Parts: sequence; C-alpha cells; structure tokens
Amino acid sequence: MSRSLALVIYFFDIYIKLEDAHGAHNYHPLPVVLARGEGCHVWDVTGKRYLDFLSAYSAVNQGHCHPRIVAALIQQAQKLALTSRAFHNETLALFTKFITDFFGYDRVLPMNSGVEAGETACKLIRRWGYEVKKIPKDKAVIVFAEDNFWGRTLAACSASTDPDCFNNYGPFIPGFEIVPYNDVDSLKKLLESNPNIAGFYVEPIQGEAGVNVPDDTYLPAVRELCTKHNVLLCCDEIQTGLARTGRLLCCDHWGVRPDLVVLGKALSGGMYPVSAVLSNDEIMLTIKPGQHGSTYGGNPIACRVAMEALSVIKDEGLVERADRLGEVFRGKLEEGIGHMSWVKQIRGKGLLNAVVCDDTFRDKVKAWDVCLALRDAGLLAKQTHDNIIRFAPPLVIPEDALRQACEIIIEVFKSFDAKVVGA
Repeated sequence: MSRSLALVIYFFDIYIKLEDAHGAHNYHPLPVVLARGEGCHVWDVTGKRYLDFLSAYSAVNQGHCHPRIVAALIQQAQKLALTSRAFHNETLALFTKFITDFFGYDRVLPMNSGVEAGETACKLIRRWGYEVKKIPKDKAVIVFAEDNFWGRTLAACSASTDPDCFNNYGPFIPGFEIVPYNDVDSLKKLLESNPNIAGFYVEPIQGEAGVNVPDDTYLPAVRELCTKHNVLLCCDEIQTGLARTGRLLCCDHWGVRPDLVVLGKALSGGMYPVSAVLSNDEIMLTIKPGQHGSTYGGNPIACRVAMEALSVIKDEGLVERADRLGEVFRGKLEEGIGHMSWVKQIRGKGLLNAVVCDDTFRDKVKAWDVCLALRDAGLLAKQTHDNIIRFAPPLVIPEDALRQACEIIIEVFKSFDAKVVGA
C-alpha cells in the first residue's frame, strides 16, 4: 500500500468511525468523506478531487455552490430568515407569483423536504376527492406505481413495494393501491373497477428503481385515463424535474400536463431544503387555513433561494444542455461498454442515466465494487439496488469533463470485463 493511499484511508477512517459511533445507521454511504464542492467537482478531506456523478440525487443540478444561489441565500439570511406563516412576508409573495408563472399553474404550496411535498400532494388529492369528486367519507383511494420511491415517512412507506422501506413499520395508511409501472392496462382495469379513486401518483421516470424509462405511449395514455375517470394525475418531479432529463419537467417529453406537480431537490440548487406542490385553483383551494402547514415552509430564505435556482436553470440553458450532453454520454457508453456481456442496458434521458448489470454475472461483478473502483479513479457514482449504477452529474458539467468521465467509466468497466471474460 502506498503512503498516500494509507493517508487517505486513515483520514477517512477518522470521520467514518466518528459518524458510525454517534449517528443512526440508516445509510450505507460509499466510503469517501467530502469536504468541499464547486460546479461538477467535489473534494475529499485529503484534497483529492472527484467528478460528482450523483449530484446529491439530482439536488445540485445547477452545480455545487453555484455563486448566484449562494449569494441569494447570504443576502436574504442577512435581511430576514424566518417569520413562520403567522405573518405575511414579502419574499413568499414574490415567490408564489414567480413559480406559478414559471410553470403555468394557478397556485403553489411551499414545503421543505421532498417527502413533505409528496405528503402534501396526497392530502390535496384526498381533499379534492371528498370535496369536489364527492367520494364517500374515508373511502378515497390513491393509486401508486410499483417500485415507486418518494421518501420514507409513514405515508411513503405505506405506498412502497420495497421491503427495506416498509418492513416492521406497520400498520400502514389505508386507501393506497398499487399497479405495475408502465402498464396502462392494469391502471385501466383498476380505474374502471373503483369509482372512489381520487388520484394516480407517479414518477415520469422512476429514479430510485433504477432510472426506469417508460414506453413513449405510457404517460399520454395515463393522462387520458385519468381525465376520462375524473382522477387527478400527480407527477412526482422531485428527481426528474428542473432540467435533469433534458426538459423543464420530465413529463414534457410526452406533452403531458399533470393536475399536480411535486418539486424538490434542485428547486434550491442543493443550497437549502425547499419543496413545493403546484396545482390549479379547484384542487389547491380545497385546503383552508389551519388544515395544512409548516413553520418553515415558504420562509424568506427558501423563497429567495428557489427563485434564484429556477432563474439559473433558465439563464444558463440547462434544459438544452442536459438534453445535448445526455446524448453524448449515452452514445459514448454504448460505444465503449455496450458490447460487454454483463452490461444489460444503458438507459436514461438527459443527464439522468443508468447502467444495468446483468444479474447472471452478480457473483463476478457487483455494482458496489464498480462504484468503489470508480471512486478510486476519481468519479463518484452510487448503485441503486444491487445491479444498477446511476450516473447523474450536475447539469453545468463542461463537455470535456463529461467526456473525461466517460473514459473513466469505460476504463473501469473494462477492468471488470477482463475478470468476467477471464473467469
């Protein structure tokens, strides 16, 4: 072992053991300890630089520590940080106008974390179901797609089909139904059989499930079914939205307009917890004062940061950039690793992509080990499930850095391919 490698392990070990001793064990991070970030790069505690190909699960679409967003946060923090919703604040007023104009919806309900926005959407769907659709009391149903992921609160666990998410957390919230993702017929049968369905909650592309991209006919058919059966379509754009897939909202790929849009993550450029639900008057105004809220939701810092984060997306052309660079990325990987026997699929849209490893080679190639090798080569990515590696860099990544990343990925995959071929 080289002296430099030993030093890295020593410093990593200090921080990892400290966290392990005092923190909850609810994550299994890649063993790297980060200390700084800028643009598409992060640095560990020893000063080693990495290309970030996770982007905090697509929260830093605008790049780490974007100077405009940092400045907006500092300026607002020095002026007014929090009022609660007991009083009006000028920044919230400006934000509500800004974001509803930006996306073309009547109203917004701001929250903090992504899962709070998901919970808010569920409450709005149920409320609309009772007050507008006139579903009998306590009979409203919300339908979710199998393999969904939108957080880890009790409601999110109740909607989950992942045992790691729901085991030993019961009893669960009633009134949730599951249908297979990318399966129009299953949704059609359920909607036809139950008049008490209030909404269908779906990710346009499933992120945590492994960047599952649906058929091009799926979301348009879902929109048509929901309209026909007077069911609200709620699109969870927390990970897929805000330019990540090469469209402002991922559902724009298919020309679909949801009744509710759930936003988070890059709504603040990774600078502050900000989330929101967008909808029209008929849905949003079913909630009256005292029936839903949050002390921090819509606070001045959050509103100022979110407006700047959205402005950066527009001003820097990140939608078009993600679309173009995504084509470059998938093309390079198809050329470099697509022929490998254990590489089952390269999929994605924009700069939300994944490489699916064939399960039959799991004894020879583990996604975790590939991520460790990528780390050693200077690129940080994370597996989702046991056989899928997600690649999602900040959208500001220069093209030469993206091409460098492709070469790193290809070389690492070649080293594993040699083991598979030689086995």
